[in-house]
Amino acid sequence: MTKPLFSEFPEVTSKQWKQKIQSDLKGADYNETLIWQSNEGINVKPFYHQDTLKTTSINAIPQTSWNICQTIFVQQIEIANGIAVSALKHGAESIHFIIPDDSISIENLLKNIDIQKTTIFFELQFLSEAFVEKIIDFGTNSQIIVQTDIIGNLAQSGNWFTNLEAEHKALQNIVKLTNSITVNTTLYQNAGANMVQQLAYALSHINEYFNQLHEHLSVSEKQSFTAVFRLAIGSNYFFEIGKIRALRVLYQSLATEYGFNTECHVFTTPTKRNKTIYDYNTNMLRTTTECMSAILGGANTIYNMPYDAVYHKNNEFGDRIARNQLLILKHESYLDQVKNPSEGSYYIETLTNQLAEKGLELFKDIEANGGFLKQLKEGTIQRKIKESAIKEQEQFDTGKITLLGTNKHPNESDKMSNELELYPFVKTQSRKTLIEPIVEKRLAEKSEQDRLKTEN
Repeated sequence: MTKPLFSEFPEVTSKQWKQKIQSDLKGADYNETLIWQSNEGINVKPFYHQDTLKTTSINAIPQTSWNICQTIFVQQIEIANGIAVSALKHGAESIHFIIPDDSISIENLLKNIDIQKTTIFFELQFLSEAFVEKIIDFGTNSQIIVQTDIIGNLAQSGNWFTNLEAEHKALQNIVKLTNSITVNTTLYQNAGANMVQQLAYALSHINEYFNQLHEHLSVSEKQSFTAVFRLAIGSNYFFEIGKIRALRVLYQSLATEYGFNTECHVFTTPTKRNKTIYDYNTNMLRTTTECMSAILGGANTIYNMPYDAVYHKNNEFGDRIARNQLLILKHESYLDQVKNPSEGSYYIETLTNQLAEKGLELFKDIEANGGFLKQLKEGTIQRKIKESAIKEQEQFDTGKITLLGTNKHPNESDKMSNELELYPFVKTQSRKTLIEPIVEKRLAEKSEQDRLKTEN
């Protein structure tokens, strides 16, 4: 970006550009007319210039060689295995199994899958050292990653699997086996947290694990340690690119302090927050740009949510369309051929810096006030996410945030009451919890419920 291409043209500074713009505005206020502020408190300017760009210390951005992932909930082993084998034959490059209990046979689940060449993610909905050991023993020298996130479970369910002391002890033993940890931040985004909050919570979340683990792992174990961040990606295209890049900057800084491997694995999926049941085909447009943000931001693994995931049970057609979207981006748009394609964009580099700075500031505030777990137990994290979600909901309700087919140009003939295989709204269940759970909620839920009531 610094090599002059047209030396015969004189350079134009940012100050000169701004003066020209102000002249063209013919008296209109520059700031009020052309600058807008995001929900993260970032002022977005009409242009960006090299002479105002801060250097971004990103040297952990991987090559843009990302894996297409298929997520499968394991209800019946034979069916789940069949779906996985078929998905791998039709373009998937990694598999993410969600395991509900310890009765699942790993050997049967992975039948006919080359685990030496295929990355397999196991997300356990329970905590069991013995089951994790079984997975690791079966997959010696394989590309298996067990996603363990006890704090994520606490934030979502409101309870530990058992209790704090037992789980911390189990976590230490599991990490000794897997040499990895997972931080699932999708909950925060799907509940309405803004990007600065997502970054700060991700950093503070893994800091809780580092505080606990750093004395129990050797230097070599720390250097080979794998941190997996699961991110939900929204439709704010350039901001989401900046978010992923900023996470790598922040993680690199934190990991360096503890002596851990400074590279992390970023596993992304489209957000649920902006998905709709009406005019549901527009969900494909949303997920396409969200996956593009993930790719250009440097994600390692991408799972694309099917367009009908909100209201339909898993089905072959929805999974195939979602996978094909990624195949087109990879093999027809060649979005895996350029290393760090967003590098050098003044806008994206500036967003990366601003998001990282604001995320670090909030992280320091959380740590100064007792850390992530303490603020979860006090309800501070939940309250801050609710405040952000309410602000975003008001923007949707007033039309400042547009969801095509829902609050803009709705198709009045669209009827969905007979199409709902799944309940697409927040479910409430009275139960005793240790903390207030963080609850995911889509922006369109209230308007969709009102509209369903009026269907003939």
